[in-house]
Amino acid sequence: MEGSGPFALFKWAAALKDWQVFAEGFGMTLLYSVISLAISIALGIFFGVLGSARNLPSKAINRIYVEFIQNTPLVIQIFFLYYALPYAGIIMPVFLVGVLGIGVYHGAYMAEAVRAGIGSVPKGQLEAAYSQGFSYWSAMWHVVLPQAKRLAFPPMTNISVNLIKNTSVMAMVAGGELMYRADSWSSEYIYYGPAYVITGILYLAVCYPLATYSRSLEKKSEARYA
Repeated sequence: MEGSGPFALFKWAAALKDWQVFAEGFGMTLLYSVISLAISIALGIFFGVLGSARNLPSKAINRIYVEFIQNTPLVIQIFFLYYALPYAGIIMPVFLVGVLGIGVYHGAYMAEAVRAGIGSVPKGQLEAAYSQGFSYWSAMWHVVLPQAKRLAFPPMTNISVNLIKNTSVMAMVAGGELMYRADSWSSEYIYYGPAYVITGILYLAVCYPLATYSRSLEKKSEARYA
């Protein structure tokens, strides 16, 4: 422990002394996560409802968004927003690039979860809403989605876990989040072991409870429909 290996005490002492670096990065990661999650849920509901519509144009819009986003890497999408858009005269702060890029990416997965949830609701529910004078969107919001959330919520929670972990891609464009702070600090001191162990523990502290909660929701859902 006191030698020159990755677990040398003086390296851990240096990391703990600079705890503010990791705390600030962790706070920024949480901020990225919360705002990106809000964007992804909003997009997921909108495109999930579009994908459940009976008219072909709405379904086509859903498929274009979902297939394009899901079949291109998140890092490429972040690079496009950060490096390519300025050539078109569109320059965004790195934080905005992050929340939009991460939010839009995970919104495609949220949309599929919402669409699956809507598909589990009996079609008679929508028809009954029409008979009461509801429009398609109001019927979805007031009648179908409240029932669909029972099936959609567990995978949406799991997607949220992936969203938090994927905020780490912002390290590639100096996003200021936890992974970027860990990279910067460890590169300065060449103490990589403590930096990445602390980073992993902080991600675990957020993601593990959410992942556990997601599994419990899945078990309850399976028991309900068994």
